[in-house]
Amino acid sequence: MSLGITEITLILVVILLLFGGKRIPELARALGRASYEFKKAKDVIKKETDELKGAIEDVQEKPEEYQPKDV
Repeated sequence: MSLGITEITLILVVILLLFGGKRIPELARALGRASYEFKKAKDVIKKETDELKGAIEDVQEKPEEYQPKDV
C-alpha cells in the first residue's frame, strides 16, 4: 500500500495545523538527530557483532590456544 499525492498533502496539512509553521523546523531537526543517533547506534552494534564473530571464529580455528591452563 503506497501513499498518493492526495494522502501526503492531507498529512502535511494536518501536521501544519497541529504544530504550526514555527514548530515544524524544530520537529524536522529532532527527527534528523534521532535518525542519526539510531544509525550511529546500529553501526556500533554491527561493529561489535562482527568483532565477536571474528573472535568466535578464531577460537574455533585454534581451540587449543584458548584452553584454560592448569595452575
